[in-house]
Amino acid sequence: MPEGDAVYRAAARLRGALDGQVLTRSDFRVPKYATLDLTGRAVLTTVSRGKHLLTRVDGGVTIHTHLRMDGSWRVGAAGAPPRRGDIVRLLLANERWQAAGIRLGMLDVVETGREDTLVGHLGPDLLAPDWDAGQEALAAANIARDPDVTIAEALLDQRNVAGMGTIWRAETLFLAGVSPFRRAGEVEDLPKMMSLAHRLLDAGKQRPGGPVTTGDQRPGRRLWAYGRAGRPCLRCGNEMIGAELGARPYERVVFYCPACQPR
Repeated sequence: MPEGDAVYRAAARLRGALDGQVLTRSDFRVPKYATLDLTGRAVLTTVSRGKHLLTRVDGGVTIHTHLRMDGSWRVGAAGAPPRRGDIVRLLLANERWQAAGIRLGMLDVVETGREDTLVGHLGPDLLAPDWDAGQEALAAANIARDPDVTIAEALLDQRNVAGMGTIWRAETLFLAGVSPFRRAGEVEDLPKMMSLAHRLLDAGKQRPGGPVTTGDQRPGRRLWAYGRAGRPCLRCGNEMIGAELGARPYERVVFYCPACQPR
């Protein structure tokens, strides 16, 4: 599933191609919206909210999309044919550019004033422009409400804090020296952990695109834990571990160093 920083970058690409431009094509390829046509309306902007995207269109309409595990937005020249194997759920185009929503996990259209019905349940957004100490404290309080859940599971619960995925969860916990199996109620200084998570995602959003690679040494791109199971810890040299954590079907792999992140 794309991380919050990847969704942030997708929103930026959509803004660059669609903002302020009148739609010359609006093609919803899902049964619920098959007859909906937004051609002739201007796109106002696209914003990210955690892992959700909100594309606002003239006339008080918002297109809500979520990439889930396999989705993506591809921006290219208007009229460009889809790539082989692409399953296009939504196509938005103007005279110059088109944006193709590929394998979108969620697609909804609502009145802009009702966006909260889709994203109002989310916790503080790690990449929100107004992120501050108050947001850190709120995210920490949300996590602390269920002290018996593991911290790894709590970090992925978007109701606690929005935008965290498995990559930055692994990095946050490693750099904080906290085992993913530790209970949320046993973690000291949760606001400090939220500050660390924000800094990691904020650095990630500056990347031009594509996944971060394990062992990349460039500033802001090095991964200390994610994907390193069976390899030596970059800090202490002990073997890193990968394990599944969480109740099915929501289990996800956690990566950690048993020496640097003792239970």
